[in-house]
Order: sequence, then structure tokens, then C-alpha cells
Amino acid sequence: MQKKPIETGEIVLQKALKIKEEFIKVYTETIKRAGSKELLEYLVKSDFFTAPASTNGHCSKIGGLAEHSLNVYYRLKKLIKNEYKKESPYSEETIALCGLLHDVCKINYYKVEERNVKEDGKWVQRPFYSVDDQLPYGHGEKSVYIINGFLRLTREEALAINWHMGGFDARNLGNPYSMGESFKRYPLCLWTHLADMGATYFDENTALQQAMKEKREAEEQNEIKTNESNKDGE
Repeated sequence: MQKKPIETGEIVLQKALKIKEEFIKVYTETIKRAGSKELLEYLVKSDFFTAPASTNGHCSKIGGLAEHSLNVYYRLKKLIKNEYKKESPYSEETIALCGLLHDVCKINYYKVEERNVKEDGKWVQRPFYSVDDQLPYGHGEKSVYIINGFLRLTREEALAINWHMGGFDARNLGNPYSMGESFKRYPLCLWTHLADMGATYFDENTALQQAMKEKREAEEQNEIKTNESNKDGE
């Protein structure tokens, strides 16, 4: 996949600000655990609300990390509601902790660099994202490490965040036993992984969204033509 320059401008910044406001609203309404205020202050002071979720994939944009985190939260909330109905074993706080904070490992992980690209036959410099990990502690385990510096996670919450990458986690290349056992013993691990995948490959898949939009528009046009044809035949 060819890398695209970072989109900038007032519209992009305003959207990132709205995402930040929505994130903070959900966070403060659902997470009340001791240390949660200090953790939020850390997020606000960091690049969490301006960083992307990836260099060139899902939510690769200003504010993309916070947007992805919200998407995973909403996905996780929906998955658990559909599965357990009114008898959910998980509190709103637990769902928020796992959804909103699973990717705090990406704080201070990306940087912006200038690259030369050809536009209209001329070489110009444009900003791109690249990786510059300031705390090379891993991925899911790094999120747990950061969160536990502020508040105490339950064992299931910690494992869910730790293994949210599922089979994509590089640690599985050597021995997938730990992840598999976590999925079997602690269902929240699997739900968090599924929420992450759903957000990434459905909610944030712009190519898929565009294809679905074009399909709907084509179906609407065909329906209009069919209705007009039926009227002419009456």
C-alpha cells in the first residue's frame, strides 16, 4: 500500500477536537476508579489525542488513535450487550477501560517526517507518519504497564488489554499457548480482540465503506428505474 501524506487543515483539526471531547465525556462518565483522573491528565498532556492509530492503515490521521479507541469501545459495548443481554458480567467501567485504553501503548510511538512526493510533475515536501517508539515495551503488555502506573486493573481487564491483538500479536510466533488460555478462561479477552478487529476492518475501512456506499447507490438507482418501468407499463 502506497503511503499517503498526512491530511491537515481546519476541518481535520476540528474533527480531532470533537473526538477528544467525546472521548473525555465517555471516560469521565464511566471510569471512576482511583487514579483515573491522573491517567486522564496524562493522556491529555501526551500526544494521545493528536496521534494516528497507524502510519498508513486504519485511522492514519490526526486524532486517529483517540477515534479508534472510541470505535473499539462502542464495538465492545455492543458485542457484550448482544451476547449477555441484561445479564452482563462486565461493568460499564470495565468495558470503557478495555475499549478506550487498549492502545495507549501508541502514545509517543509515531512521529511526523517530511518526504518528497511528485505532484503535477513537480517535487514537493509533504508530511508522513513513521514509527519512533519512545518506550519499546511491546504492544498490549505496554498498554497494561502504562495503565497500571495510574490505576489498578483487574486480572481479566489486564489480560484483555494485553491480548487485544489476538493472533496478530508477535508473541504468538513462539508460543500461542498463553493467548489461547486467556481466551478460554477470560472471555473479555476475546470480546476485546473482536471489538478491535471490527473497528479496524469495518468501522475504519474506508475502501469497504466506499464500496458499500456505491453498492447502496447502485441498488437505489436500479429500484428507481424498476419503479419507473412499472409505471410506464401500467
